[in-house]
Amino acid sequence: MKNHQTLEALEKVLADSYALMLKTQNYHWNVVGDNFKSLHEMFQLQYEELFGAIDELAERIRSLGSKVDGTFDHFKKYSDIKSGNKDFSAQEMIKDLIFDHEIIVKQLHKSIKISQQEGDESSADIFIQRAKAHEKTIWMLVASV
Repeated sequence: MKNHQTLEALEKVLADSYALMLKTQNYHWNVVGDNFKSLHEMFQLQYEELFGAIDELAERIRSLGSKVDGTFDHFKKYSDIKSGNKDFSAQEMIKDLIFDHEIIVKQLHKSIKISQQEGDESSADIFIQRAKAHEKTIWMLVASV
């Protein structure tokens, strides 16, 4: 397949995004403290945004002629995002999410280069848009610490 490395990059970003969505939703459910309402709402916006991104990534994989392995086992195997801790303080949750978004941004920057080297500007555009979204989320989380 022409875009072999791009497909691998898409699958990696998909797995990381899915794991981060689940973690963010877990934190949405379990956050407590003085900033509960604002963090609860912010985490919801973040996991909903990730949900849309996951669909876009999966559909890009399909448009390149590959099937999407959407199983938990596959995502766990390929994701660098670790499970969240429901007992974290609000500040620990925020710091954990910042760390994970930074992991994904690094992967996205690698993925942009890979897809451009393979001449897949459409996938590169998706990676660029995702990097921008994660960078904005990092900014919002950092501002909340």
